[in-house]
Amino acid sequence: MLVLPHELTHRQATACLQMLLQGLRVHRESGVVVDASAMAVFDSSALAVLLECRREALSVGKTFAVQGLPPALRGMAGLYGVGTLLTPVS
Repeated sequence: MLVLPHELTHRQATACLQMLLQGLRVHRESGVVVDASAMAVFDSSALAVLLECRREALSVGKTFAVQGLPPALRGMAGLYGVGTLLTPVS
């Protein structure tokens, strides 16, 4: 499981994305789960990071899901029309 930090804004986005992509590359399972439950401070950059991580996972044939997405970020994703791309863990 890949874990997002407490704060993910524009300032942390590049470093966080690099960390997630590195984790994705060494992840051996067929599905990738990102745990967003620790996130308390975020902006739309968090969505960009998640969507890029999803894109990369799908490009190498893995499934992608998000666990613990904060309600405010889920609402933001819906507002931007990308809510269905951030599948919750079932």
